[in-house]
Amino acid sequence: MESKISVEVVYGTPTSQKIIEIKVDAESTIENAIKDSGIISIYPEIDLTVNAVGIWNRAAKLTDMLNDLDRIEIYRPLLADPKEVRKRRAEKAKEEGRANKITGGRVKLL
Repeated sequence: MESKISVEVVYGTPTSQKIIEIKVDAESTIENAIKDSGIISIYPEIDLTVNAVGIWNRAAKLTDMLNDLDRIEIYRPLLADPKEVRKRRAEKAKEEGRANKITGGRVKLL
């Protein structure tokens, strides 16, 4: 007799969030649990070849085995690279005179 464990599968958009609690076989993988949860039918934009996944905010692989009470999170792709956004913001500040052109530090106003 195979034992069952309880897990949560979580996905959110800017306007909604879904947490699905399910019981899966103790030998289940993250991918198995996501498919068993039915969350892909609720959010058809989820593509497991594109979306990253994690357990309790730590990156994981679809093939990772689950433990009882794990929280599987499906992450949306980033719309913008955070490094590029910071770089553009710093360049704009330099152009506007709000940052030192050499060090990048804030300009002291007298």
